[in-house]
Amino acid sequence: MGIPMSRLSESNMQFHGVILGKKAKSLEQISLDLVFGDSKNFRKEKLTFEVVDFDSAYHDILGRPAYACFMARPCYVYLKLKMPGPKGVITVTQNRQRAEECLHKGSKIADEQMVVVELEEYKKNADPSDLLHSKKPAFESAFQSAGETKPVHIHPEDPTTAPTHISTTLDNK
Repeated sequence: MGIPMSRLSESNMQFHGVILGKKAKSLEQISLDLVFGDSKNFRKEKLTFEVVDFDSAYHDILGRPAYACFMARPCYVYLKLKMPGPKGVITVTQNRQRAEECLHKGSKIADEQMVVVELEEYKKNADPSDLLHSKKPAFESAFQSAGETKPVHIHPEDPTTAPTHISTTLDNK
């Protein structure tokens, strides 16, 4: 935005629910003038924004403090924000296509963050040496083949693993 870092001030704000299972801390905060409307009918208020370091589909998110300051009422169905102005109601209309893009990008970011969290949990609970070994011998399998089978080692570099039985009409590869 071209704002000098010297305009940022210290913050101790923490966010919960942005990154699943973790809290995110605000780096700093900045107070900016926010203006809604046009040159004939506008509202200008100073709002404090938290500066954070996590991926989001949005550049800023207005919440209850901003709505209260402007006495604004959001309508998520019609993507409109209405507030009183000195010469009547100020209506801010958003682009539906841009909202869809943000929704999809936000879902993708959430999925990526969830994969990282799930991978960390998996690493805590999984034993890498146990991954290539079958939990029970192949002869205990409840599956019975209808035709003739032959044993094939899926992991030829590990001779201790039980062979997998495939149809005799299939190639070894």
